[in-house]
Amino acid sequence: AQDVGATVCEVNLHTADCSLDIDHLHEQINDRTKLIAVCAASNFSGSVTPVKKIGRLAHEAGALVFIDAVHYAPHRLIDVTEWDCDFLACSAYKFFGPHVGILFGKRQLLENLTPYKLRPAPDDLPGRWMTGTQNHEGIMGAKAAVEYLASLSPKATNRREALRQTMAAIDVYESKLMAHLLFSLKKIPSYTLYGITDPARQAERVPTLSFTHTSLSPLELTRLLDESGIFAWHGNYYAQPVTESLGLEPEGAVRIGLLHYNTREEVDRLIGVLQELA
Repeated sequence: AQDVGATVCEVNLHTADCSLDIDHLHEQINDRTKLIAVCAASNFSGSVTPVKKIGRLAHEAGALVFIDAVHYAPHRLIDVTEWDCDFLACSAYKFFGPHVGILFGKRQLLENLTPYKLRPAPDDLPGRWMTGTQNHEGIMGAKAAVEYLASLSPKATNRREALRQTMAAIDVYESKLMAHLLFSLKKIPSYTLYGITDPARQAERVPTLSFTHTSLSPLELTRLLDESGIFAWHGNYYAQPVTESLGLEPEGAVRIGLLHYNTREEVDRLIGVLQELA
């Protein structure tokens, strides 16, 4: 943005449920809007962004849309065709692979935009967007992660259908775990939960939950959870605009993330430990 003299505008957050303020987004869009960049799911609250709707708004204004799908990737199926996004980025480490970045872009845009690249780098795709030798080990690891997810639906006729079935099953299973966790923690007054907690809106979130304690700092609480063999994170997870909007800086919050390999028994143990620490 600085290189081309563009102005970056931010869209407000509904602090009550950590969802994007779509009305404010409407107000920000005008005939000078060139790019709208959003995340598909918040790595702080788990709130899911209506990316398909936002993509339509962007294209109606003559703008491009960029989706950060890194936190969405392990929980639900990414479909760049259905979303009609111009660009999408994520990383394989979020869906059980190695630390390797992934970028999708519509071919015409990737061919016509000017990349920052070394002079001897090729001008055709994908080389013009590579900063050097590709991470071949990481690419093979990413492929293995995709194959793992596909293997969870062995009756599918092809890999894409396998991924579709797997991610649908993961979504159903994880949603049940998260609903149980939310139902239990909402009854403990020592904790403030951030994000969507209404069971009727479960489809609008992924199973990531951030919360604070009335007397323990996020750091203290994560250390106590660690002593019980429970891994949790504290801070802002690079979602600093969110924690600033919620008045949680500089300590942030505690974050719990559930995945398809977690069990109901593990969630019950987490709830039990949090009850003891209340």
